[in-house]
Order: sequence, then C-alpha cells, then structure tokens
Amino acid sequence: MNLIMDATFFKRTDGLVVCRANGENVYWKEIPSEKVEYYGQCLDVLEAAGFRFRSFTIDGRRGVRQLLLERHPEIPLQLCHFHQLLTITHYLTTRPKLPAGKELRDIALTLTKTTREEFVKRLKHWHCRWDGFLKERTFDPHNKRRWQFTHRRLRSAYRSLKTNVPWLFTYQDHPRLHIPTTTNSCDGSFAHWKPKVTLHRSIERNCRRKKMINYLLERPDAA
Repeated sequence: MNLIMDATFFKRTDGLVVCRANGENVYWKEIPSEKVEYYGQCLDVLEAAGFRFRSFTIDGRRGVRQLLLERHPEIPLQLCHFHQLLTITHYLTTRPKLPAGKELRDIALTLTKTTREEFVKRLKHWHCRWDGFLKERTFDPHNKRRWQFTHRRLRSAYRSLKTNVPWLFTYQDHPRLHIPTTTNSCDGSFAHWKPKVTLHRSIERNCRRKKMINYLLERPDAA
C-alpha cells in the first residue's frame, strides 16, 4: 500500500500520529511529542501485522525521512508538496518584498506542475543570478563584533528546496504506483474529527475521550 504518515496535536503534549492508506486510517498512536521513534513504532506494528508498503508520503520532517530511508531504502519516498510550500511561505511570506524572494516563490509555486529536471534548472539559474546577493553580510545587531548573513530567511527558503528536491518528484519516477504527492488525506481527516473531539471538553483526557477518537478514526464517515 501507499502509506501516508502525519501527526496532529490537540495541545503541545497531546497528539496523534496517524497512518493512512487507500483513504482509510490503518493505524494511529497517541504521542506526547513528534519524536521520530514514534513513527518507527508505527512501522513496527504495521509490519508485524503483515502490511507491505509500495511508497511512503510524509510531511518532510528530516528525522522521519532519515528513518524511512535507513529502514526501507528500496521503497520510494515522497515529500508532501503542500508542506514544502508552507515552508517557503514561512520564510518568504505570501508577498515577498525582495525581487529575489518573489522569483524564488514563483519557482516554488511551479512545484505541482513541472518536472524535476525543469525545476532544478530554474532553481540553479535563480541561485547563479542571486549568488552574490545571498552572500551579503551585516553586523549582528546583538553583537557588533560578529557578522551574519543579511538575507537569512531567503537563504533558508532556497536551502529547503535544494535539500528536498530529490524526494519532491518521486511520484514521477514511479507513475504506476500512483504515489500521493501530499499528506492532505491525513490533514483532511484531522479537519473533520478534531473539532468534534475538542468540542466535548468534558471528556478531555479520559477513557471516553479515547473511545471517541478511536471511533472517529475507525469510521471516517462518522466524522
């Protein structure tokens, strides 16, 4: 199966990691934080139950990516396009002021409608054009004896795209597998049942709350 893995939180130390395939929640686990080991435990349970994987789709968390590559290097790994664009927006905002930022965001927005070769070509061209600009430095405002890169957020946005490119177009390498390009299946599920759980504050953190979550996850139509 094509496995999608993602986590969601009700509060800072109160969350769930959910595994979905073919539109169904196949496994979920309560977690106090988004540690990589919890994703590994989910894999252990699924593999022990006899599940076999054709691909993995994750949100891009580096530790989870490394875990999957180490445990199953032979299985295609796809990073979520939606989360990649969220990362770019985090660094550049939706309306960058700098011309370099505007151009980089425009490149990022082609992610869902281009090929790896074309994307890499445009990214390299952008970097050559703005290389000197990216290397500009200024004094650290908190320590006048130290320098820092002037356009740190722009550099971070570029580094994110450059680092993740090998796993952003995996679905194009394996067209017959029909690999999901986003974790939206999980995110959409969260959007349906999380409000129902948070609405009932009286059952918070007790066995009835757990039963309610299990019921909603076992029966997506009930959400």
